[in-house]
Amino acid sequence: MTAQITDVDVPAAGDTGGLGQAARDYWARVRGGDIGSLPAVLGLIALIVLFGVLEGSTFLSIFNFANLINQSAAIIVLAMGLVFVLLLGEIDLSAGFAAGTCAAVLAVALDSWGLVWPLALVAALLTGAAIGLVIGSLVARLGIPSFVVTLAMFLALQGAMLLIIGEGGTIPIRSEAILVVMNGNMPVMGGWLLAIIVIAGFALSTLASIRRRRTAGLPAEAMSVWGAKVGGLAVLILVATYLLNQERQLPTAKVTIQGVPWVVVVILVLLVGLTFLLQRTAFGRHVYAVGGNREAARRAGINVKRLMITCFVFCSTLAAIAGVLLASRDNSVSPTTGGAQTLLFAVGAAVIGGTSLFGGRGKIRDAVIGGLVIAVIANGLPLITQQSGIQFVVTGLVLLVAASVDAISRRRAASTGR
Repeated sequence: MTAQITDVDVPAAGDTGGLGQAARDYWARVRGGDIGSLPAVLGLIALIVLFGVLEGSTFLSIFNFANLINQSAAIIVLAMGLVFVLLLGEIDLSAGFAAGTCAAVLAVALDSWGLVWPLALVAALLTGAAIGLVIGSLVARLGIPSFVVTLAMFLALQGAMLLIIGEGGTIPIRSEAILVVMNGNMPVMGGWLLAIIVIAGFALSTLASIRRRRTAGLPAEAMSVWGAKVGGLAVLILVATYLLNQERQLPTAKVTIQGVPWVVVVILVLLVGLTFLLQRTAFGRHVYAVGGNREAARRAGINVKRLMITCFVFCSTLAAIAGVLLASRDNSVSPTTGGAQTLLFAVGAAVIGGTSLFGGRGKIRDAVIGGLVIAVIANGLPLITQQSGIQFVVTGLVLLVAASVDAISRRRAASTGR
């Protein structure tokens, strides 16, 4: 139950003392084991600096910056779904091939059934929800460990993909609406408008939260802290928008490529919507409660079994969205879609970003930060070494370090009573 209180961002009593006091309070939480996404953020900065120094002309190019977003998008969305399951202290090993199976349904619906893309998309999402319902029911109702159930589904869904697509077959995606998600960019003015909406939305929502807490007589964030957060976010978003709106092709090229990728809108919508669901609704509070102490949550009147099923449905439905992104990026669906390292990278993204493997601690933004770390490693390492063995070793070590930090921080939090 303690993890629930930590993860919904309840301010400490001293949070009204300005930037200095806020910094001291934050450092006290870090020393107490509540480190959140700090290691992932520091690691991301360190990796960018490292690859920038070693291969700055390539890694720090505007073209590669946009490429990083496309590389990480599907992993981020898949990791968002895994956050729901990890918060319960469970695991879903089938999420990668769930994404591939849903992508296969999408491709068949478009190519063989002749459905318009909205109906094909609904078919893919319903397939994902059905997969999650089956997994969740087996875990919650029958009590089979999620590791066993999802490992079985990992194998079964590979077979389902082969049956849908055909062994060795590939189904092309010809729908422009689907392809543009990962291959198209917003107009330049559209990118600036999106940046303004995001900054204004964050500023107004956080300001409203501060005013509600003050009206209720609760400790609230100081306005100086609020201003620093809004200002920092504004600088980050405006700089990123400016870079993405630059021409990414050589001057001699006949095709113009500039603008914020459309997939950014997808990720932002999911980030805002799912964060609200987990941080501001009874459902989200119940998820953290079950992850923190399942028996205590049951005795408090929470329907634990139904909640677990719902979280697995969320996981597989988001996997379906990730499958659509993979199909859009590759312009096709094959039996390898969602396979290879897709699942491992997604689990790694969630854990590296700060979601605990032990349940009860984590946020949707962890998937975004962790996904960027994974993408930077996958993008930067091939620039300095062509040995795939080194790339796998480094990625594995990063995941191991993240898991170790999680275990140490939880032990530290238990010893300090946080």
